Amino acid sequence: MAETKRDYYEVLGVDKNANDAAIKKAYRVLAKKYHPDANPGDAEAEKKFKEASEAYSVLSDPEKRKQYDQFGHAAFDGGAGGAGAGDFGGFGGFGGFGGFGGFGFDSDDIFGDLFGRRSSREQSNGPMRGADVRTGVRLTFEEAVFGCEKEITVNFKETCKTCNGSGAKPGSSPVTCPKCQGKGKIIYTSQSLFGTMQNVTACPDCGGTGQIVKDKCPDCGGNGYIQKRKTFKVTIPAGIDNGQMVRMADGGEPGKNGGPRGSLLVEAVVSPHPIFKRQDMDIYSTVSISFAKAALGGPIRVRTVDGEVEYEVKPGTQTGTKVRLRGKGVPSIRNKNVRGDHYMTLV
Repeated sequence: MAETKRDYYEVLGVDKNANDAAIKKAYRVLAKKYHPDANPGDAEAEKKFKEASEAYSVLSDPEKRKQYDQFGHAAFDGGAGGAGAGDFGGFGGFGGFGGFGGFGFDSDDIFGDLFGRRSSREQSNGPMRGADVRTGVRLTFEEAVFGCEKEITVNFKETCKTCNGSGAKPGSSPVTCPKCQGKGKIIYTSQSLFGTMQNVTACPDCGGTGQIVKDKCPDCGGNGYIQKRKTFKVTIPAGIDNGQMVRMADGGEPGKNGGPRGSLLVEAVVSPHPIFKRQDMDIYSTVSISFAKAALGGPIRVRTVDGEVEYEVKPGTQTGTKVRLRGKGVPSIRNKNVRGDHYMTLV
């Protein structure tokens, strides 16, 4: 029995009234998550990638989307007076960006920088940017609010000075990879329900460079780099929130064929505070006051991230009353002169 197809809008996780930008954004997220290059050998991921690509090929095309909205999947199955299966001719390509593609749309437009790499239209053995490296740095609540300087030590691949990053023994040179003939990629062709598919992957022998090293550099073993521990000084901006990143240029993996080095991405891991809670730029806390103070009113000292401040309790204050302290919240990460507020609940 044939497998029932899921609704294309459901596949992409968008509303039926979603605009083109929302559809494209949703597809990019799914494609990056399930792309075969990111999930080698994962049949389920490959299935989800094909499903998302099929949905996008229809919903990104105004005419096909109109037919789908009117007839559903029958528009392309030859039923309900729809366009028929032939309308899916665009699926025959399945190539052109280093994975699956050709779903009747410009795959380079979607995948050109999806994985931080060149598009398929560039020379496969041309300069390639190095991969980004991720790490984390633990911050106190106050450090995240006001910013700070931190030192982090990570594994760092330093370009080998002996071979200048080529991986070849001094006096020798890399040679053209015999497996891919210097193209840096291997194309596998197969047949599917949608026609001929081309799965384009980086050559496993040369790693996509188009060249291999026969006489390896004695210092780096042919890698082109020496791995060391390196310490970076990171400027944490005021207002950074848990999970946000600080990008440090040239702190990532070395590039290939003269390409630039990737970045070091430092994720903020903010420790919880015993008193304060944060939501965006605002801070929340609970302050206990005596029954007499609530009934008669009077000054109290309350703690904020800036230190203690005095607040005048109004007579007859009820438990659960919320008070707003303007400008005592978190600075904007874009403009430290703009701050949120501190909301305290009197109990």
